[in-house]
Amino acid sequence: MKKAQLSGSSRANVGKKDAKALRNAGLVPCVLYGNGTQTHFSIKDIAIQKLVYNPDVFQIELDIDGKKASAVIQDLQQNPITDKVMHVDFLELDAKKPVKLGLPVRVVGSSRGVLAGGKLMQVFRRLRVEALPGDLPEAITVDITKLRIGQSIRVKDLESDGLKLLEAKNAVVVAVKMARGASKAAEADDDDDE
Repeated sequence: MKKAQLSGSSRANVGKKDAKALRNAGLVPCVLYGNGTQTHFSIKDIAIQKLVYNPDVFQIELDIDGKKASAVIQDLQQNPITDKVMHVDFLELDAKKPVKLGLPVRVVGSSRGVLAGGKLMQVFRRLRVEALPGDLPEAITVDITKLRIGQSIRVKDLESDGLKLLEAKNAVVVAVKMARGASKAAEADDDDDE
């Protein structure tokens, strides 16, 4: 899992007025929870944007007024019109406790079906998983090299070393569908090659 560092400062007051004042000052109100106590703090808006507007999932080393913690973004609130980050919840990681989060799905390879004119449909951009923090990879890699038109890869087909996949086992992750320009003749030629 990729790592990032953020530094913040503690918030003395918690409430709507104080949160609004923080946002007007270019800060984002945040909460760190997970090991019994909650810590309210704020981070610069620009620093958090680099992590939020990114397809990757980060393990974040937080430094809140000298107190260090390792965490992941558990939840965030954004303005529905501007997409500006309004509030972030961080979950503190414990090496012995499994954590649930969504990992990005990376598709690799050139599908035989796509080369024959089929259309690749990626149903999941992220898959929910549960694992110990040390076992979490950067992403879930799906090799589509052997996919032909009409075939798909489901959650149950994915290798998960140390990961517990939380999506339905029968859910389709990627599939190759027939497109208008696809030729069955090209697929038949591929069959003859084997």
